[in-house]
Amino acid sequence: MAGVSADAAATDHDRAWISAAIAQLHREAARSADTHLLHMRFDRFPGIDFYFKDEAAHPTGSLKHRLARSLFLYALCNGRLHAGQAVIDASSGSTAISEAWFARLLGLRFTAVMPASTAPGKIEAVRALGGHCELTGEGACTQVRAFDIAADGACFLDQFGLAERATDWRGNNNIAESILSQLAREPHPEPAWIVCGAGTGGTSATIGRYLRYRGLRTRLCVAEPEGAAFAEGWRSRDRGARARQATCIEGIGRARVEPGFLFEIVDDVIEVEDPASVAAMLLLEERIGFRYGGSSGTNLVACLALASRMRDAGQTGSIVTLLCDRGARYRETLYDAGWRQAHAIDPSPWLLQLRTTLDASP
Repeated sequence: MAGVSADAAATDHDRAWISAAIAQLHREAARSADTHLLHMRFDRFPGIDFYFKDEAAHPTGSLKHRLARSLFLYALCNGRLHAGQAVIDASSGSTAISEAWFARLLGLRFTAVMPASTAPGKIEAVRALGGHCELTGEGACTQVRAFDIAADGACFLDQFGLAERATDWRGNNNIAESILSQLAREPHPEPAWIVCGAGTGGTSATIGRYLRYRGLRTRLCVAEPEGAAFAEGWRSRDRGARARQATCIEGIGRARVEPGFLFEIVDDVIEVEDPASVAAMLLLEERIGFRYGGSSGTNLVACLALASRMRDAGQTGSIVTLLCDRGARYRETLYDAGWRQAHAIDPSPWLLQLRTTLDASP
């Protein structure tokens, strides 16, 4: 009997490792309990129920836990990730933390290419998980740098290029299916609106597709920092649109329209000023008792704008949004009064206005 060649043995070993890695990811998904859907009502919005999907409850502290798992599975199943291969991606922080966690789970080296301006808490979290952070200067493209590094043999997970296709939007406990399952026994099980931010565009693509797949009347709204590229592009249907201004809200507010952002399945885009997002972030801590990041505040402001439309039109129903990541990651930035002052962000007037919007009698 002819012996097995070294190449064949290596291939068999790699296939065995890939099968074991996929099984490991499936076990992790089964162990991770679904995130909570928090319910709130506010005095000025009678008949409207607000739901907050607490994605910060994931093991890696953000909704990017789902995406990171999907990206690893996508790379494994497409033959792009092999035993012992280094892994790299470009990120503003939260995806990198989740990817570092999964890389450690699979015994792989991970590098995150991140802007040097990323919140220190995020950089520390990647390093604590064994990842390496490659920090880029102002104006440098993190995706280009990650692609260049990957040319030496690393697997480029490419969240911005692959997010919308890596996630199974038809089901398999994606975020949209989870939300609707948790709403099944609520007074308004088919929400009027689901609100989310857009970083890669993967979450909005998953939710928008699933709503159409199920034949639901629920509409999708993207909450976007003022002047960011997705809002500019969505209005004009121009995929070449660029942001009019920068934002301090990490994870959303992209400078360009990413490939995963699908114009056609988004029903509305609401732009939110940065100080309003920060004020709403602080308000969430007041009302829920936990700290969340700035993009969660952006989502809340958009929800209140939609609720005002519904109330003024005499409509009732439910609005669902996402609590995206833990506020501890922004201890030295958005939650630091000195940092806010240095960046000319004063949330005080907005915080007063938001409290009045929620609680004063009509």
